[in-house]
Amino acid sequence: MDYRRLGRTGLRVSPLCLGTMNFGPRTSESDSHTVMDAAHEHGINFFDTANGYGSHKGETEEIVGRWFAQGGGRRDRTVLATKLYGDMTDWPNDGKLSAVNIRKACDASLQRLQTDHIDLYQMHHVDRATPWEEIWEGMSVLRQQGKVVYAGSSNFAGWHLAAAQASAAERKLVGLVSEQSLYNLLSRWVELEVLPAAEHYGLGVIPWSPLAGGLLGGVLAKQAGGVEGRGTANAAGIEENRAALEGYEAFCRELGADPADVGIAWLLTRPAVTAPIIGPRTVEQLTGSLRSLDLVLDQAALDRLDELFPAPFPNGSGPAPEAYAW
Repeated sequence: MDYRRLGRTGLRVSPLCLGTMNFGPRTSESDSHTVMDAAHEHGINFFDTANGYGSHKGETEEIVGRWFAQGGGRRDRTVLATKLYGDMTDWPNDGKLSAVNIRKACDASLQRLQTDHIDLYQMHHVDRATPWEEIWEGMSVLRQQGKVVYAGSSNFAGWHLAAAQASAAERKLVGLVSEQSLYNLLSRWVELEVLPAAEHYGLGVIPWSPLAGGLLGGVLAKQAGGVEGRGTANAAGIEENRAALEGYEAFCRELGADPADVGIAWLLTRPAVTAPIIGPRTVEQLTGSLRSLDLVLDQAALDRLDELFPAPFPNGSGPAPEAYAW
């Protein structure tokens, strides 16, 4: 496994991040444990979850926690990332990013995860009502207590990253080390300002939905073959992007590569990207994702993908982040 540094940190993580959102709702606990064991066997050490994941809130963290509790070095070999933000109950301070909820949410996640620390504690969304000085105060206390090692963000705009880092610098803090964003060939908006901001501040980008909910996983071929799945169920998405998807799947056939592997391999060439999140429901899906790490896309292939899925720069100009201005 060719490990990568997470942004500007010295932390080394696998180039694929194991997403756990399916654990509980779509994958049984036993199968989830098997998938996590297989991830370690293949060298994947970076796991991502959130306090709100599961058929009930907290379920996925509980599943991961019971896997850690089996011992065998499972926790020590895992770079554990989880998130907070969403309301966990109907009470007014059981969500968002107040200092009160940062403390409560962290303690609750630690209990569910059966661990004494979180390696990467991510804010699942920007909290427009809470000032950064309060957020960083809350995060600083957790770091001083040894409960959190690094702080990260998710679904932030470039402006939010700049504001967060400016506030952290005033307090002489490390600040954010990563940003988890929606990013794939069909959704390249983060290239306008989020990726340039991440590069500037040394943040590792962790793309979620790398295959656009299955649309980039060979959905047309699956549809033609009568294979049902998340992507084939998205009739509106298929029709909206049919021309690009037809060209994409034809190009993947020319390459002799699976469309899912091409989509992930492309992300691994992008500036600031550390590790796309894969969300396997089975061990077979997990091992299939590993093929993307051996796929090398040359410049001609990257240019062809740009033709099929153009970057969202207005008037075809660039480079980002000033692209909109001329």
